[in-house]
Amino acid sequence: MWFEKSVVYHIYPFGFVNCLYKNDGVLKHNLKLIEDRIGHIKELGCDTIYFSPVFSSDYHGYDTKDYKLIDNRLGTNQDFKQLSKTIHDNNMKIVFDGVFNHVGRGFWAFIDVLENRENSRYVNWFNIDFTNRNHRDGFYYEGWEGHDELVKLNLKNPEVVNHLLECVKFWIDEFGIDGIRLDVAYMVDEDFMRKLNSFTKSYKEEFFLVGEMLHGDYKRIMNPLMLDSVTNYTMYKST
Repeated sequence: MWFEKSVVYHIYPFGFVNCLYKNDGVLKHNLKLIEDRIGHIKELGCDTIYFSPVFSSDYHGYDTKDYKLIDNRLGTNQDFKQLSKTIHDNNMKIVFDGVFNHVGRGFWAFIDVLENRENSRYVNWFNIDFTNRNHRDGFYYEGWEGHDELVKLNLKNPEVVNHLLECVKFWIDEFGIDGIRLDVAYMVDEDFMRKLNSFTKSYKEEFFLVGEMLHGDYKRIMNPLMLDSVTNYTMYKST
């Protein structure tokens, strides 16, 4: 497999091109700044670029608003399609950050819940309790590790799973990505990871799946049915 010997260059796009932290809605074409440096990255000996979140958000990228729309602070879908072509033309691979555990409050389905509450058809996309009104929205929802700006998705809901897999298919078809790094994989539903594995490997045979794992038994999610690799924070901290 290509990823067994790959040298990866990690880019946090919003920082790399010096974007505003809060999205002001103004379209920029900053991806050209990354494209201009692909040759240099290749000269360093890297053959894969891993991009932290690139999709539409209000702040840092991990608060996704739309999994199919490149953030306006970076550019357009066409801009990233061109960047992907340049990367692949240099015989390099692309890995995207898959933020599937949670979305931002600006995510279109959660906005529908905020507007229509119990009557929203997307209520079951999240873990919501309308009987608990001790919250600014008048109902409780689960956030990532207590952060209510990051709304936890209900990955037990087949509609949510199908939507995410459809988005992954879109990423492969539109941008030709070669892998995904799962954000906070240590708490992502394991059945979802199995479905993601089955889908991606059948759609693109050597598709790479790596998960963010902070501690614990890595082999629990790093196995032939789930992820190809995990981040080794324990070794990183020790060195």
